[in-house]
Amino acid sequence: MPQRTIAVVDGNSLLHRAFHALPESMTAPDGRPTNAAFGFVSMLVKLVQELAPDAVVVAFDRGKPAFRIEALAQYKVHRPPTAEALRAQFPMVKELLGALDVPVVELEGWEGDDILGTLAKRGAEAGERVLLVTGDRDAFQLVNELVSVVTTKKGITDIVLYGPSEVEERYGVTPAQAPDYLGLKG
Repeated sequence: MPQRTIAVVDGNSLLHRAFHALPESMTAPDGRPTNAAFGFVSMLVKLVQELAPDAVVVAFDRGKPAFRIEALAQYKVHRPPTAEALRAQFPMVKELLGALDVPVVELEGWEGDDILGTLAKRGAEAGERVLLVTGDRDAFQLVNELVSVVTTKKGITDIVLYGPSEVEERYGVTPAQAPDYLGLKG
């Protein structure tokens, strides 16, 4: 039996999800956009209420992943730049997390999902139950008896928990086969 449950949140993934799920007309009295921040906090509250983790940590991208760019020069070159209305909300969310005493992890040259993978491996090795909260399907390869993926189904508050059997039921492959399946599927 796991010692405790740790929720590791992919901050970039959830902020993007919230930004695109809620109207950009949501603003603070001073005009700053708040839709992503509001949605992010709503998802975090829902997660804590429904799954009651013992601890929560949020990981964010920081800089470009140099090791990936060295291996593949075309890595994410066709991805459009982050909308300014979304970019402006990252500091706001980090400030909110600080006020809530939720640890934020960022490492120069690493993406949030790299941090999720590392914490999932280390947590499981320590006998912890790890909930990876992300919209990134690549995380399904990390699922095992101690590591689950939590994602949103519709909107921002309908969450779904994926363990090994749920991954296999949804995709017809085991978590270990997920990278090949997703690579072939595109």
